[in-house]
Amino acid sequence: MAETSHVDYSTKIPNNVGLMDDQRVLKALEQWHPGYIDWWMTMGPEGFQTSDVYLRTAISIDPKGWAKFDYVKMPEYRWGILLAPRDEERKVSFGAHKGEKAWQEVPGEYRAMLRRLIVVQGDTEPASVEQQRHLGKTAPSLYDMRNLFQVNVEEGRHLWAMVYLLHKYFGKDGREEAEQLLQRRSGDVDKPRMLGAFNEATPDWLSFFMFTFFTDRDGKMQLESLAQSGFDPLSRTCRFMLTEEAHHMFVGETGVGRAIERTCQAMKEAGIEDPYDVAAVRRLGVIDLPTIQKKANLHFTLSLDLFGSEVSTNAANYYNSGLKGRFQETRVEDDHVLTSVTYPVLKLVDSEIRMVEEPALTAINMRLRDDYVKDCQGGVSRWNKVIEKAGVKFALKLPSVAFHRHIGEFRNIEASPDGQLLSQGEWEKSKDQWLPSKEDGDYIESLMQPCWERGKFASWIAPPKVGIDNKPGDFEYVKIHNG
Repeated sequence: MAETSHVDYSTKIPNNVGLMDDQRVLKALEQWHPGYIDWWMTMGPEGFQTSDVYLRTAISIDPKGWAKFDYVKMPEYRWGILLAPRDEERKVSFGAHKGEKAWQEVPGEYRAMLRRLIVVQGDTEPASVEQQRHLGKTAPSLYDMRNLFQVNVEEGRHLWAMVYLLHKYFGKDGREEAEQLLQRRSGDVDKPRMLGAFNEATPDWLSFFMFTFFTDRDGKMQLESLAQSGFDPLSRTCRFMLTEEAHHMFVGETGVGRAIERTCQAMKEAGIEDPYDVAAVRRLGVIDLPTIQKKANLHFTLSLDLFGSEVSTNAANYYNSGLKGRFQETRVEDDHVLTSVTYPVLKLVDSEIRMVEEPALTAINMRLRDDYVKDCQGGVSRWNKVIEKAGVKFALKLPSVAFHRHIGEFRNIEASPDGQLLSQGEWEKSKDQWLPSKEDGDYIESLMQPCWERGKFASWIAPPKVGIDNKPGDFEYVKIHNG
């Protein structure tokens, strides 16, 4: 039944929401399914749809046993609808409805707001698959290729998760929105995806690792906030999605970490002490640390824009309505209503960047972004330990939140990575020191040579410490069938 960890495999759509007993929704989803497969075949990983990939599939929602590993062809992956178990006693924990029993149906007055939240979250999932669809061809190892495809199929499952909510709770509107999710395309001029970062190109593997570290971490923060929702089916959906999102960030953090490790190792072997001697480092066939810093600057700032404006009445309305909370809402020590407290916000005041106290309710986005920056910093510190351990004198750092912004307080200014305000001329003169230039992109692209031999890795990346599912180093994670 709906509340167990068991997954029903008797339909095309594995689920633990009792779809067999809900023929209306089952039928609607079965009608949506062919369009989804069509989208996957045209916009999913290009050139690998017939390959056998060693993937994990969720077979229960029990944290100890939810993943089963086996070879599967991606179009045959069992995308399912999986919600965390229902807590009968759960209450709305914040906003104007704090203390009420969590809602099992959509509250009429919040229908449009809730649908919008679900659609925006849903739209990011297929977008990242589209952004990453060419990467398989330049995979630096079978291990990395498999991780890419695991991320892709799970983004596909997250799309299913949101589409289920649309079909189950939003009737005709929901069905139309679910169709639209298959019509938009990342980077398309006429039908782009809804959020900026999801229309950017992901041209190479370093970009992919940065994306999964920075942008999927934004996804984690958004899912954490939606997991607090007073609308219980959304909360339960997001709680299960978070278990998968953790893997995506692992892929990003370890991917960048392994590129750094290989660079430091190559520098040491060649006796190069100066990390800023970019030409010498590049002759070794690895990615120099200043370029890794530039890529981090780019992906961090694109991801900051996903949080929206620092001060936002929309965010206040979502919170007040009990639809979207804060990061780990129940652990925050305050009244969870926020009508009489403030929160410090970094703003531009009289051409200076200053901290200003704003009503905490309208500063919800800022608070979530602060939590995000703290979370990112943890990963950057771990990367720096790799550099330190290798004995190279260099440290990566997150740029100022005023740097390279297109949304919010700092969208109309130019600032350096350390937060100094700049004239347009100064920015133009220096931006290639801070953001990847065309030359940097061309160099990284020149390294993107496929390395598909079992147990082998491309010149620019170190092997992982351990294999997936404890497999040995030369395990065949992907059986590539050409054709």
